[in-house]
Amino acid sequence: MRAKDAVGAYGERLAAAHLEQVGMTVVERNWRCSDGEIDLIATDAGVLVFCEVKTRSSLAYGHPAEAVVGAKAARIRRLAARWLAEHGSRWPEVRFDVVAVLCQPRGAASVTHLRGAF
Repeated sequence: MRAKDAVGAYGERLAAAHLEQVGMTVVERNWRCSDGEIDLIATDAGVLVFCEVKTRSSLAYGHPAEAVVGAKAARIRRLAARWLAEHGSRWPEVRFDVVAVLCQPRGAASVTHLRGAF
């Protein structure tokens, strides 16, 4: 596994643990289709949440959450529509969150959860 992939997998594990700690239920991890991947899909008090996880090991290229911009957000929305169609799911509310994980050189990583980020 490449170092970048290992950092990303670590961030996704931390993000899933964070969502569960705040009372959300992770229903799917790394859902893939021919058009791409959704990192985490969870529920939060009756709301279906599609969650993009961004992990970085430094701030050299900015905060991890800054990486989720227009085109990336639009792609995740398209993937979410496909997931909903494939699962025949009807949810009264859908939300898009970003969980940003910043790995610290020494000690625990910091996790920032942006609810309704886009």
